[in-house]
Amino acid sequence: MKITCTGRKVTLKPDFIARAEKRLGKLDKFFSPDAAAKVTVTVEKSGQTVEIMLRDKGFAVRAEKMAPRMEDALDDAVELLERRVIKNRKRLGDRLTKAAAELPTPAPAEEEGYEIIREKHFSVKPCTVEEAILQMDLLGHSFYLFRNVDTGEIEAVYRRAHGSYGLLVPEP
Repeated sequence: MKITCTGRKVTLKPDFIARAEKRLGKLDKFFSPDAAAKVTVTVEKSGQTVEIMLRDKGFAVRAEKMAPRMEDALDDAVELLERRVIKNRKRLGDRLTKAAAELPTPAPAEEEGYEIIREKHFSVKPCTVEEAILQMDLLGHSFYLFRNVDTGEIEAVYRRAHGSYGLLVPEP
């Protein structure tokens, strides 16, 4: 697995990078050698956040944890990644390595299905990103689907955990 470590508002020490490589190396059994992991550490007043984005064979797994120490946040994020992969191992099927499929399943848990409890149909109106954010706030939703007036593509704006906004844009 190829691992890239980046620091925002911090310079990462070689010890931390080695720790990240060692911890993520334990996940090699799940993924192909072509897998790529990106570790981003952000230092803020409220704590240190570690985000791990792992991509392999057309799918992505993401985990983000915050702790007073970046090492603790890294450990928590890696554990979360591992739990997510193990929980969804059957659904991921061929995308994981054969070694991962042969691992014993931890404590037998009920298989969760993807149950759609509501379906909603609505028209997608053309508007700008700013208008979409305004409409989302007016509706009190955490996301809003719209057709971008500039590109003609269907896009989505969403509210992030820290109150900022994100934009989902489809790739061609």
